Order: sequence, then structure tokens, then C-alpha cells
Amino acid sequence: MSVAEFLRQRAVDVTVNGSYSLSRWYDCEGKLRSFACRTKRVSPFRMIVDVPVVGKVGERLTSYFQDFGEFQCTISATLKSGFLMELDMTRARRAWMSEKLTWLEKKQKDDSIKELRRDARFVPQVAHTVLTLADGSIHPCFIIDVSTAGVAISCEYDPPVGTALAVGACVGRVIRKFDHGFAVRFAEKQSRDDLVRLVVRSPLQQSA
Repeated sequence: MSVAEFLRQRAVDVTVNGSYSLSRWYDCEGKLRSFACRTKRVSPFRMIVDVPVVGKVGERLTSYFQDFGEFQCTISATLKSGFLMELDMTRARRAWMSEKLTWLEKKQKDDSIKELRRDARFVPQVAHTVLTLADGSIHPCFIIDVSTAGVAISCEYDPPVGTALAVGACVGRVIRKFDHGFAVRFAEKQSRDDLVRLVVRSPLQQSA
């Protein structure tokens, strides 16, 4: 199915964090790498996800989402920074998925759900930015979440702990690794009001 066809179907525009692995991506130790991802539009049959590494049409993958669980999927269409996945599941699980999506849609429209902590981590609307290393090299990356103190990143480039770099315009250092990426602590705490503008940068902005 094409992305245009899916956009005409009944589905829910919902943001759910997850992870995925592609069969051809391995780390330096020969282990299958996993990357972070985030849903943009979901139905009980397929979903569009925003990702740091785009697979190929027809490629099989395994994905996991905190609200949905694990899926075996096939990529049916690609976008600049994501892809459309066809979900393999039983009829019973599709029925459960439909009920879950209805609940999530109601939840995200609930005005009583507010951000309780000003410095809490949050997910920016634009998920992609760039890393700039000390040697001037630039690497596209995916923002898992961000706070005024730092940011969690998933990226094809895998820097060692201690690496100094800039995420967008915010200078920091890699402080730890986790399954789907790494955490960067900013050299200086940022203003919440300026945070997204500083962190989210395109390669063109970065080189200007």
C-alpha cells in the first residue's frame, strides 16, 4: 500500500515511542543493532513511523512499542525520514489493537492531561536533527526525547561515551549508552522556551 492510500484510510494520528531492528544492521561486535522510532499514524493493519535509519521496501523487521508490544512487519513504502509498515498479527490481536487505538485517541484529546514538571523530558514535534563532531563532521540523528539538561538520541553513528559534540546548536557530551541510542548532557542547562529551536537543526542550518 502507498502512503497516500493509507492517509485516506481510517487511522489514528498518535505518537508512541518504540524501537526496531533491520536484519542488515550490526554493531562492531556483530550484534544486531536496534534504533528508536516513533509512530505518526496507526491503524490495526499498518503504521507510519519516524526513524533514524530508513529500510527498503519489502524488507522485514521487528519492532516494539511501549503501548502496543512487539510486531513482525514488512516495509511497504518509504518516506524521507520514515516508512510505512504492514503489521503481521492475528485477528484477535487486531481487535485488541483497534480498542487500544480508540483509547489512545480519547486520551490525547483529554485536556486534563498536562505537563506536570517544567523540566520533564518531552518529545518535540520535529524528530530529526544533526550531530556535529569536533572534526566538523555532521551526522543526521533522531531525537527520542529532550529536556533542558540533555537529549536522548538514536543514530546510525555510534559515538563512544565521553565524546564531545553538538546536537543542533547545543554543545554537550555523550554520558551513557542504552539499547537504542545514547544520552547527551548539555554543557549548559537550556531554556525550555528556546530548547526546540536550538536542538532541531537541519544540515543546511548547521552549515550556515
